[in-house]
Amino acid sequence: MSEEKKFIIDEDWKAQVQAEKEAAAKQSGGEPPTSIGGESDQPAPGAAADDSLDDDPPMPPASIGMLMSSLATEALISMGQIPHPVTGETIVRRNQAQYLIDTLALLKEKTAGNLSPEEALALDDVLHQLRMAFVAK
Repeated sequence: MSEEKKFIIDEDWKAQVQAEKEAAAKQSGGEPPTSIGGESDQPAPGAAADDSLDDDPPMPPASIGMLMSSLATEALISMGQIPHPVTGETIVRRNQAQYLIDTLALLKEKTAGNLSPEEALALDDVLHQLRMAFVAK
C-alpha cells in the first residue's frame, strides 16, 4: 500500500511580500516592483547590474588569511574583547569563543604542510593570542 505525501504550499506570503514592496516603493516615491512569485529581482545573467545595490559591497578574494581573521574576530567578540558590530554590546560567550578557537586549531591541524611559512606563522600567532585572551577571561 503506497501512501502519497501531500505537500501544502502556502502562497499567501507572495501577496504579502508584494504588498510590502509596493508600500515601501510608495514611501520612497519609486515605482512598485512588477515581479511576483517565481520571477527573480536579480538581473538576468549578462544583464547590467543595478547600481542601487550599494548595500552589498564587493568582497575581497577568498584566502586563508581572511578566514583566520574572520574566525579570530568572532572569537574576540565572543570573549567580550570587541563590541558586537551590529548591537554594540559586549557579551561574553565562553562556549562560542572556545568553539572558534578550536576551529582555528583544527584548521591548523588539517592544513599542516600546505600553508606558506607566513600563513603558518600567522595562524600560530593568532591561536596563541586567542588562547591567552581566553585564559585571561
